[in-house]
Amino acid sequence: MLIRPLDPAFPIERQVAIDASAVVLVNVFTLEQADEQTFLKAWQDDAEFMKRQPGFISTQLHRAVGKSPTYLNYAIWESTAHFRAAFTNPQFRAKVSAYPSSAAASPHLFQKVAVPGICVA
Repeated sequence: MLIRPLDPAFPIERQVAIDASAVVLVNVFTLEQADEQTFLKAWQDDAEFMKRQPGFISTQLHRAVGKSPTYLNYAIWESTAHFRAAFTNPQFRAKVSAYPSSAAASPHLFQKVAVPGICVA
C-alpha cells in the first residue's frame, strides 16, 4: 500500500514523534473498486489489532457516497505515544502487505480545537 501524506511537509512519521494527548487519526484511503472487499478485510484485521492496543479509544470507517471507492477512517487515541507504539509495532507493519496494491493511504493526526460557542477542545 502506498502511503501518500496528507501534508507532505509534515507526514505522519514526523507527527508521531510529538508528544500530545487525545489525538485523532484521520486516514483517507483510495483504491480501485474491484479491490474493495480485499481492502475491507485488511482494514478489519488492522482494526481488530488496534482495538487490543493500550491507549486505543475508538474507530469508525466511512465510505464515500456513490461509486467512489474512497474510504475515510478516524480513530481516537489517548496520546501520540500510544498511537506510535501501535503504529510502529512490527505485527501491525506486517499487516500492510494484506492491502490491495491499488490502495493508497493518507494518514494524519489531529487534536480537537475549541471554538467559542461552537465546540470544545
